Amino acid sequence: MTTDEAGLRSAEAQRQNQWAMRWSLAVGVCMLAGKGAAFYLTGSAAILSDAIESVIHVVAVAFAAFSVYVSTRPPDARFPYGYERIAFFSAGFEGALIILAAVSIIWTSVDKWLGGLHIERLGAGALIVAAASLVNGGLGWYLIRTGRRTNSIILEANGKHVLTDCWTSFGVVGGLCLVLLTGWLPFDPILAIAVALNILWSGGHLIFRSVGGLMDYTEPRLFTEVRAKLDGLCHEVDVEHHGLRVRHTGYRLLIEAHLLFPGRTTLVDAHRMATLIEDRLAAGLPHETEVVTHLEAVEDHANVHIRAHGDDRQSQKSSSN
Repeated sequence: MTTDEAGLRSAEAQRQNQWAMRWSLAVGVCMLAGKGAAFYLTGSAAILSDAIESVIHVVAVAFAAFSVYVSTRPPDARFPYGYERIAFFSAGFEGALIILAAVSIIWTSVDKWLGGLHIERLGAGALIVAAASLVNGGLGWYLIRTGRRTNSIILEANGKHVLTDCWTSFGVVGGLCLVLLTGWLPFDPILAIAVALNILWSGGHLIFRSVGGLMDYTEPRLFTEVRAKLDGLCHEVDVEHHGLRVRHTGYRLLIEAHLLFPGRTTLVDAHRMATLIEDRLAAGLPHETEVVTHLEAVEDHANVHIRAHGDDRQSQKSSSN
């Protein structure tokens, strides 16, 4: 893939991401209005819990939309690696908001239960929430699909949040149906609490993924895929490699590796082969990728590393004294 092709693909991915975030925000506001109306009609704790989750969703989408905008800014003197890692911060923020919503749902449900349950017009409320869950299901699938296609953790996290909202709504509808069938009102807050516990898990997963990204955690499957492709490319040109490192910025893969050439190889030839490996490795991965290689002589690279590390330790020891 040429530089121009990569640039066009990146611009198209950014356009798709921004369009998807606009859809998510618009649908989120409509869902909030619908669920608010359903709660006003019924007074149901379960519907209130769903509406609270939608409030959190709208706030999270607004922040995610801002993050998508910031992440597309080019590198500058202050941020030479770009702004892409705000994607992990956005995912963590969304996860924290999901957990806040779950705690609010549990608190509200218990309070309404202890204060006395009064529910009416459950049929109309259940229909509104059911319709909202179907819309959210379609939106969540669209966001996750777009996020994976464009390699955007922001969109994927938002899509998972929307699907969580969808399952929350389905749980609420189930609780309302149980109340309608049995007449036992405590089914309403019990289902609301069960839904809250489920979205607690979802929020915790997003935070874990966010922390992993900020700490440069490499997924084993991704690392194995990159190493297998690099092994094949190095075998073709008869060179070795070591020191492979892979990290995800939220949009791109950043790959570093040391290439070991025979000492008789000229610098011109080594640089030409290294550039070939870099280009072919980046083109062979389903992500926008930047590859940086370090050239070494295979005969003495171990001794050079030992001497360099020894000098570093000696320098640190002198500084401490």
